[in-house]
Amino acid sequence: MFKRRAIKKYGNQLLPKLQQRYGEQTFYNASQVRATVYQCNFNPTYLPLGYLLFLDTCALNEVISKEFPELSIRDYKQEIKNYLSDRKYYGYLKLLSI
Repeated sequence: MFKRRAIKKYGNQLLPKLQQRYGEQTFYNASQVRATVYQCNFNPTYLPLGYLLFLDTCALNEVISKEFPELSIRDYKQEIKNYLSDRKYYGYLKLLSI
């Protein structure tokens, strides 16, 4: 239950928090996402999800390789998509299907 709640919070509340703190942007940088996750009480376990949602592809690959070298972003994305489809929740996370 806590995993679903944490993921759902990323899908529903991270974008509005980023916009409130940094203005409306197409993409945010890793430090903006990281700071928002830690300062606004998001579960940092799912920080890669925040990166996946709000960083451009080049920045995402660079940050993931530095901060989470053992993580395969493709497998992580598929794991989150599978988890969400089992629970019939998408919200903003529907972007993962793109």
